[in-house]
Amino acid sequence: QEAFAYADSFDEAAGRYRGLRFNQQVELGREAPQGLVVKPEAAKRQVEAVGSGAAPPQWGGRVEEPTVGGPVTGPQGPPRPRLPTRFHGTVSLDPVRAGAEAGRIAEEILTHLVNVPGARVQVTLEIEATVPEGVPENVVRTVTENARTLKFSSHGFETE
Repeated sequence: QEAFAYADSFDEAAGRYRGLRFNQQVELGREAPQGLVVKPEAAKRQVEAVGSGAAPPQWGGRVEEPTVGGPVTGPQGPPRPRLPTRFHGTVSLDPVRAGAEAGRIAEEILTHLVNVPGARVQVTLEIEATVPEGVPENVVRTVTENARTLKFSSHGFETE
């Protein structure tokens, strides 16, 4: 049965696919975040070439390059650049448009971060208000009750 194969990369110098897999499930994004889809004919050609000096690999597994006389040493190509592992950001929102601005941040920043496999994303909203004439008692009561209901981890009013 003809099916596409999947490879981790293509070695141009050797003219072959590295980590060639076929007839098996491959989870993209975890196991192979930047691989290649390989036409069945190209995968078969490589399988036959690899198998010419040894027992041919069976369709349904991973094709590894045969080694003669031990592991291959020498230039492995440039090392992959180290990917960043943490994002942090702070932004001030217009209090009149905070809902709309927070929605835009969620759409343009958070959705990209939470969709990275294995990502742990934490969002913290910090509010700081200064009222030189003092906050009226009814506002203190309402804000305190709402903060409690909304499960703020910390909240309170201060007198300077």
